Amino acid sequence: MNARATGAGLLTTAALVLLGALPADAAESLPPAPTPEQAASAPGTLETLSRFFARDGAVARSAAAPRVEGRSVPVRILSPDFVAGKPGVPVARVEFRASRAVSSDGRKASLWTVEQPGGWQVVNIATGDDEIRYAELGGGGLVFREPQIDAWYVQKGAKVLPLDEDAVRAVGRNGTSLAAYRDRVVRAYGDKLPGSAYARKGAAGGYGEPRAAEPAAAPGRGSGDGPAVTVASTTAGVGAGLALLLMSAAAIRRRRATTREP
Repeated sequence: MNARATGAGLLTTAALVLLGALPADAAESLPPAPTPEQAASAPGTLETLSRFFARDGAVARSAAAPRVEGRSVPVRILSPDFVAGKPGVPVARVEFRASRAVSSDGRKASLWTVEQPGGWQVVNIATGDDEIRYAELGGGGLVFREPQIDAWYVQKGAKVLPLDEDAVRAVGRNGTSLAAYRDRVVRAYGDKLPGSAYARKGAAGGYGEPRAAEPAAAPGRGSGDGPAVTVASTTAGVGAGLALLLMSAAAIRRRRATTREP
């Protein structure tokens, strides 16, 4: 059992013990934890989205009228265990969930949510909707991102297929086998994994230990009523240690922008 699963089990156990210690009527009165969709569409989140869409003057804050469309999707990032060559591990692991937000003028944003002890919390707003769009293009396959080159793929059985031009340049327009893709990422990143000398040195434009996230003050923080939009890193708070080790600050999100509350 991995550390993440163990941690989740301990949290679940702690929650059950806590609930067991409460009077029955108190336990029953606890509000349900917000889902990713509820966190994304909460009033505080929509208010923050209005400011986000209005930040460059393209639309007035009062006229942004943001809405959240559809269900959230899991966002998978290339797994360090896969790069390390561990047998039987999937090519990617879920780091957060993303929901599509749309402004009144048609511009889109991606709301990143992570699971906290009290429920799901929005931790970042990013321009565009790559996460959701590529999940849709994947047609039911396992969609994932290779962060160093900002490439999106879909795994279908023993085949890895490209979903964008960065991935085409990496594996060709017809894709490659899963085994060949593993060989490629081992060559590219095998010496840059967490705990490696490369990671400890913090070389190459932002690799190494991430800075602590600097969350903006948001309405309802921790309650699911509004997002804590991070400004230090677009992966802060999503457990993306590999992402921070495998990409430079410039490559982390070439088209992305984060915003803080005014």
